[in-house]
Amino acid sequence: QVQLVESGGGLAQVGGSLRLSCAASGRTFRSYAMGWFCQAPGKEREFVAGISWSGGGAYYTDSVKGRFTISRDNAKNTVYLQMISLKVEDTGVYYCAAEKTPLGLGARAAAFGSWGQGTQVTVSS
Repeated sequence: QVQLVESGGGLAQVGGSLRLSCAASGRTFRSYAMGWFCQAPGKEREFVAGISWSGGGAYYTDSVKGRFTISRDNAKNTVYLQMISLKVEDTGVYYCAAEKTPLGLGARAAAFGSWGQGTQVTVSS
């Protein structure tokens, strides 16, 4: 069982930036791919970015490519999401997630099975 705690959300203006963090505990962090999902108001939770267990591969939904960067620090059991050039449509609750099985790529939404409580990101114009 893994516990995930997000932080770093808040209010930003269009064109601004935020950095989300997710601290993991409870199992061997370095063996699991991690990801970030977003649930916009009135919509289902959607995959935003994923990073492989080794950190060697990163995957993004098309709408955030070139603006968001996912990274991980295995020594700190933490995964990050750096967001720049924010848009109003980036608004939502951002959830950290871990894959259900070890040594994954972090590329498929269906592979994730553990979730944090979420952190709100609001981008205003």
